[in-house]
Amino acid sequence: MGKKPTIQMVADLAGVSRGTVDRVLNNRSYVRADVRERILDAIRDTGYVSPRESHQQQMDAALQPIKLGVLMPNWDNQFLTEVTQGIRQAQTELAEAHVQIIGRKCKTDLAQEAVGLMEELRAEGISGLALCTLNDPSIKEYVSQLAEAGIPCITFNSDLPGSHRLGFVGQDIRKAGCVAAGLMSKCVEKEDTVLATVGNLKFDGHRQRLDGFRARMQEVGFPEKNLVVRETFNDYQTTLLLVQNAIQQYPNLRGIYMANHNVPACAAAVRSAGKKGRIHVVCHDINESIRQLLRDGSVDFTIPQNFVRQGYVPLILLRDVVRRNAPVDLNRFNAQIDVLCAENLPEEW
Repeated sequence: MGKKPTIQMVADLAGVSRGTVDRVLNNRSYVRADVRERILDAIRDTGYVSPRESHQQQMDAALQPIKLGVLMPNWDNQFLTEVTQGIRQAQTELAEAHVQIIGRKCKTDLAQEAVGLMEELRAEGISGLALCTLNDPSIKEYVSQLAEAGIPCITFNSDLPGSHRLGFVGQDIRKAGCVAAGLMSKCVEKEDTVLATVGNLKFDGHRQRLDGFRARMQEVGFPEKNLVVRETFNDYQTTLLLVQNAIQQYPNLRGIYMANHNVPACAAAVRSAGKKGRIHVVCHDINESIRQLLRDGSVDFTIPQNFVRQGYVPLILLRDVVRRNAPVDLNRFNAQIDVLCAENLPEEW
């Protein structure tokens, strides 16, 4: 990569002093017409931009309206509520900077719908995209196409590795699954059965949680054959029936890992089977329902994450990239993993 053009480079190319170049840049007199023309040619040839011009360009760019897109999955739950809150916070902050946020929400788990919505956002002229969606080859290909077209993409909550996305904002999901396994392994014996429920394995976040949980359970010596995996598609009734069936099918079931939503459905199934306190439950996230389940002993541990920040941060980062060409520093947003139980519940999260 070549050096950034400097005023000295312009002076050397034009065969004059830096002071003479400065007089031309500031439209001062006492510079012969032929010398002025030679300096202007040198400025064009080197691509030199004066600090004043650079500042003005930044100011002009900051005043140009831009559009940022958000693509959401078809989840109607705490995630949607809190991520939307973060998006609104970002919109309020960015409104004065002439940034418009355009949102789209999937109605299904079909990859073609997500691609179609991204095409709509691109047609509306977005300059950047924040998205949480399926880990599907067609979606990753389209995200790569956006990146090649100069439209940066940042994933949140669930990632798209290998898609040329600019970065990911969210919890270290695999590590969170490992932490959940560490907690579960202290609650059950190796001869016990453990049920792991996930929402949808087509979402990278759900699959990574399960992979982390499964890997850590194996590391601590828990037999793979004693781990039962079920998909619930984040549906309350499906979760309730799956947990009820597992309790009936596996008399030695002693642990349930809720890597998905609808923890109350799991608790209801355990309670109706008369197994509360005998089946240990480890889950993710925190809301008022999970608070109550922790307090009454239906849930042993939960691993929370900040959904509001996941809605807010990608849009602020995209603004910085598009407007300021600023580098993306994700390390300050993907923080440590916390564990909550009945004894350390904060008043607010």
